[in-house]
Amino acid sequence: MAVLSKRAEASERRRETEAAFVAATEALLALGSSYADLSVEQISAAAGRSRTAFYVYFRDKRELLMRATETVAAQLYDEADRWWSGADGRRGLRAALTDILGTYRDHADLLRAVVEASTYDEQVGEFWRTLVGRFIEATERRLADEGDEPTRAAGKSFALVWMTERACYQQVARGGRMDDPKLVDALLEVWERSVYGPG
Repeated sequence: MAVLSKRAEASERRRETEAAFVAATEALLALGSSYADLSVEQISAAAGRSRTAFYVYFRDKRELLMRATETVAAQLYDEADRWWSGADGRRGLRAALTDILGTYRDHADLLRAVVEASTYDEQVGEFWRTLVGRFIEATERRLADEGDEPTRAAGKSFALVWMTERACYQQVARGGRMDDPKLVDALLEVWERSVYGPG
């Protein structure tokens, strides 16, 4: 039991330390730092940890960015799954879009950083496209369940998911021109027409 207790404590310390580095990165980004200009020294100091400790948990700041983004993506996936799993139809779709936009807003600085890094860092770009691809695949399965033939479901899911990703990104990271509920209404209209048809 003592060995198990020590392992549990070590695992908890690891989670806490990783979370401290992630929180520090998000805080620095929120203060206006660009991801490209952030140094490991800055992140470590903001986390109250040593530079050496950083490298115990992450190979570099790219790995930190991707691991932090994976956590947010998992939350987004859970929110989208409310509709993918077939619950509540149109109501479930509205709830999913509302929650997704809310999560984008809660993590706007981190998501802006990963999207911007994806434009010049091929590894981050591939990572982000793979994450978005999971949403496309799940949407494609739901569209097939709604009766779309495979080629049509594939095309529509690709367009719908990337439209939503871009719209949410522009809204929260680039200062959208409308309030969030209006954007959800606009996204919902496109999704509903694509999935359920007009009316």
